[in-house]
Amino acid sequence: MRKIITVFFLLFAITAFSQSKNERATLLVDGVCLMCKDRIEKACFKTKGVKSAVWEVHTHKLKLIYNARKTNLDSIEKSVVAVGHDTQKYKATDAVYNALHGCCKYRDEEVRNQH
Repeated sequence: MRKIITVFFLLFAITAFSQSKNERATLLVDGVCLMCKDRIEKACFKTKGVKSAVWEVHTHKLKLIYNARKTNLDSIEKSVVAVGHDTQKYKATDAVYNALHGCCKYRDEEVRNQH
């Protein structure tokens, strides 16, 4: 009986440690151009634990793969907002947004129409 319990415990421990720590998520992030894409993706990679970050210009979807033991979506979103791009949850400060290049002013309707 003791051997059965030991084997069961070992199998349980191995299963628990072998589970994937990587999470997948998709966020909506405002932006309009390839410069925005580069900035958004770089901000994500500066967050420890982000393994993949791909932002699509036309859909505004940011597809992420990240290590949930090292970071979370909230931290990733805050990194993106810190470089001037709004998410559904957070809005970039006016100071950071105003520092963006002229073609990246996604809040300006005229700029959005040009892209």
